[in-house]
Amino acid sequence: MKKTGGELIVEALKANGVKRLSCVPGESFLAVLDALYDTDLEVIVCRQEGGAAMMADCWGRLTGEPGICMVTRGPGATNATAGLHIARQDSIPMILFIGQVQRDAREREAFQEVEFRRALTEYAKWVGEIDDAARIPEFVTRAFAIATSGRPGPVVLSLPEDMLRDEVEAPRAKPYARVPAHPGRRQVDDFYMRLLKAERPMVILGGTRWDADAVADFRVFAERFKLPVGCSFRRQMLFDHLNPGYAGDVGIGINPVLAKEIKESDLLILLGARMSEMPSSGYTLVDVPYPAQSLVHIYPDPSELGRIYRPDLAICASPQDFVAALTDLEAPAEPRWAERTEHMHQDYLAWSKPPQTGPGAVHMGPIMEWIEGNTKADTIFTNGAGNYATWLHRFHRFRQFNTQAAPTSGSMGYGLPAAVAAKRLFPEREVICFAGDGCFLMHGQEFATAVRYDLPIIALVINNGIYGTIRMHQERDYPGRVSGTDLTNPDFAALARAYGGHGETVEKTEDFASAFERARASGKPSIIEVKLDPEAITPTRTLTEIAQTKSR
Repeated sequence: MKKTGGELIVEALKANGVKRLSCVPGESFLAVLDALYDTDLEVIVCRQEGGAAMMADCWGRLTGEPGICMVTRGPGATNATAGLHIARQDSIPMILFIGQVQRDAREREAFQEVEFRRALTEYAKWVGEIDDAARIPEFVTRAFAIATSGRPGPVVLSLPEDMLRDEVEAPRAKPYARVPAHPGRRQVDDFYMRLLKAERPMVILGGTRWDADAVADFRVFAERFKLPVGCSFRRQMLFDHLNPGYAGDVGIGINPVLAKEIKESDLLILLGARMSEMPSSGYTLVDVPYPAQSLVHIYPDPSELGRIYRPDLAICASPQDFVAALTDLEAPAEPRWAERTEHMHQDYLAWSKPPQTGPGAVHMGPIMEWIEGNTKADTIFTNGAGNYATWLHRFHRFRQFNTQAAPTSGSMGYGLPAAVAAKRLFPEREVICFAGDGCFLMHGQEFATAVRYDLPIIALVINNGIYGTIRMHQERDYPGRVSGTDLTNPDFAALARAYGGHGETVEKTEDFASAFERARASGKPSIIEVKLDPEAITPTRTLTEIAQTKSR
């Protein structure tokens, strides 16, 4: 039986377990939209392709299966590269389908034409174009396999408009086959002997290809061995922060005590983590290329092992498969590092206690304490990039897997579309987006998507009227010479109401709790604008203090 290319795309998606996709429609893939009409596959219509791609990234981030996004050619595709870049640097499985010019118009700079196989190579693990509709099952199956294998990442498939209308006979699509990455028995034994000989071991968790079972099983392993465990930048949901083995976040603004312990450890275990620039504090925690610590690096892609750091033991395995191999290892009766682990956890608890005062009438410390005491352990927190995120990353204590969606690439604008995606995926769970005023307006139009699909997210817009992180660096390096970092903002609460949501404005610390409760009770997508003094640039330092540092 002949089917159109559009029908074959949809059939291949369903065969691979896809339940939803995000898109901004375009005439270049109308044949796919027509095929979607006759299926139960959920289509989330977004307002800008960057937001649509970030939603797909979030689905890939929270499920481990490729998030699916469809956009049109030219400006649609170039808008979507913001989400592609996040997925690439964050190792998130994702497939971006791009409608393309018809085949007989290629290489003529036709209307909105881009040669994606040349243009997007740096953004994706693989960029393909399907010339023959009969090969759609082959290409889509390959896309799923590449996106999920080794180090996961985004894949791009370009779909010429006329190819999608072709009627052809093709094999029925089948689901892709997962590629396991098991450790060898000798490698596990080698790891075990190194651990037993260590005096000051340290574990850093990170990366993707985790699931709830692997997180739970590693917690049991760490508890048996009384190991100190840190989480890499924006991967904090991989270990319970109130577990007695938790040592803290290995990211931007790391606790100096934790940084010292990592540098002085005699066995550093990187499990699933790449330990790139941000978690390594600019490649200072671990020497490149020869670490001072004995290094065991477990990662699912052999091309990453030894690329930056030369490990003493390299194990090509996914976190799930490696953790599964640890269950029968016998722990020492009294690990010699147990007291050190306890001290490291106490240092973390002290470090994560927020300050109660600061410049201005709104203090984020008490607000964070209120959030900690009035949200459930399964609440999902999302954010983009900016100094405001420090309040969440340092002072929120993550307790469960799949409660964090934040870009390790430091991309602004991610929090709001990620919150929409997370709420669609987990409607029974509360979803809270943290955003700065600059960050929110990068993709704030997706608040309309939340309203359309009746997704009661709560967005906290921390408004200090500046691009905060850039201003902080500006004041540090060029004190008193403000240029290009001031902002003029809308009334964010009124903006929420204009979209059809709920809006609140907080100008004093004591007003936050009631504003949040009203937003929660509204049952609508909500924006709570928190007006923060720009001097409150970090939890511990003001802009003026930072500028004075340079002048000294």
